[in-house]
Amino acid sequence: MEFSTEPIPTWALCFLINDDRSGLTDEEIAMIDKWYTDNKVMSVTTATEEDGECYPYFSHYPAFGLPTEVVDCSVMMIA
Repeated sequence: MEFSTEPIPTWALCFLINDDRSGLTDEEIAMIDKWYTDNKVMSVTTATEEDGECYPYFSHYPAFGLPTEVVDCSVMMIA
């Protein structure tokens, strides 16, 4: 297993962490699925939790998609 910290778009967190697709378009789901498969992702958890809070910030280079608000997440991948 390999671990890395990735800037994950906040709009994708419910799907990646809770498998909740509500509010996402088919294109967004396809984009997330492609990133998940291409990187052999096993799990995604928020990395910057402190007393249950995450600290989103704007990134020009999220893990996938266009520039947006992201949260640093710990990503477990198959090496």
